[in-house]
Amino acid sequence: MPSALDNIKVVLVGTTHTGNIGSVARAMKTMGLTQLTLVAPKTAPDGQAYALAAGASEILAAATTFDTLAEAVADCTLVVGSSARSRTLSWPMLDPRQCAKLAINQSDKPVAIVFGRESSGLSNEELQLCNYHVCIAANPEYSSLNLAMAVQVVCYELRMAYLDTAPATTEVDEVSYPSSEQMENFYQHLDTALQHTGFIIKQHPGVVMTKLKRLFNRARPEEAEYNILRGILTSMQRLVKIDNTTYKE
Repeated sequence: MPSALDNIKVVLVGTTHTGNIGSVARAMKTMGLTQLTLVAPKTAPDGQAYALAAGASEILAAATTFDTLAEAVADCTLVVGSSARSRTLSWPMLDPRQCAKLAINQSDKPVAIVFGRESSGLSNEELQLCNYHVCIAANPEYSSLNLAMAVQVVCYELRMAYLDTAPATTEVDEVSYPSSEQMENFYQHLDTALQHTGFIIKQHPGVVMTKLKRLFNRARPEEAEYNILRGILTSMQRLVKIDNTTYKE
């Protein structure tokens, strides 16, 4: 029978060592997760990856690969990226247990848990695609976790959260959220509208849009609210007599 874990993707971005991909597949299988997604890996899974998968070869074989993180999470309504707390622009943070409970609760739709490069993690642009960031509270004097270790910690919490809900009848959240792709289309629409109204100065657009993305990702508008926001932008365009450009919904 399908479980809540079946709709949760583990997404690896820019993985350098194929052995780490295999170790992640093993970590996933031990906790009952099956969906592995790779974003621009330096090398596709090879013999070393399958050797370190240690019996989880079917997860490697079924892994999907994308060129960008935006493509990989386009169908997801909840995206959580692994990140350290020390960021210039703070973001809503979760610990692995909070992350797991939220993911299981909203797993009626695709959910993505995203892990970055071994050496540098996720870029700021990639982190802006995430609704939340998750941080493992490791020993501050030695907080070095390899990729598979980090995935194992989060997958364990996902399994525990799933087991907590499995015996009882799971009530599916009736609230519908826009996908990551829809939100990116909204941000493009918002950026264009604010430039035409003069709110955003074309020479310095990045700072304002970064903060607005942070605001809307934190707020997580429901699909009905998303449609209202798109309607507001369209009405702004009519008011300032912007060309009737067609935007993706």
